[in-house]
Amino acid sequence: MLSPFPVRLVDYDPDWPRQAAECAARLRVLDPVLVAVHHIGSTAVPGLIAKPIIDLMPLVSDLAALDQERGAVEALGYRWHGEYGIAGRRYCTLEIGDRRVVQLHFFTMGSREAHRHLAFRDYLRAHPEAARAYAAVKRRARDRHPADSHAYGAEKQPWIDGVEAQALDWYSDRNA
Repeated sequence: MLSPFPVRLVDYDPDWPRQAAECAARLRVLDPVLVAVHHIGSTAVPGLIAKPIIDLMPLVSDLAALDQERGAVEALGYRWHGEYGIAGRRYCTLEIGDRRVVQLHFFTMGSREAHRHLAFRDYLRAHPEAARAYAAVKRRARDRHPADSHAYGAEKQPWIDGVEAQALDWYSDRNA
């Protein structure tokens, strides 16, 4: 288990999409295993406060083939953490000094987890009232757990679970 870190929330930075695109471009060393890279998480939702950590969801054709490319991922400076609590994921982090700046959540193309992440992101982008409510939840969680990113995440999870169910229905209807 990675150590928790203090929770710092900042206003949306319009440079985050560019930063995400640069990080995604560097992952092209994984071609042809790499199929697509999506910017997910709060930094991918315009106007939403976030921890200043870029979350990317690279989608791959095959996890076993990705595992063979672990050295290429680590050569880019990422720490490889394996599934890290989510079956079918490969989780990697990039730090500058003692500050985490990028998180990679690798899944296979078409996986349930990939679908879930895209649905939640797109729902928040399309529903500003949900994004505002999420910002309030994030602030409350940070205020309750300012020094513990793990407790912060656990505090938000019930809200995320409820909205995610709505997001999945909405996303499925849009992409049917």
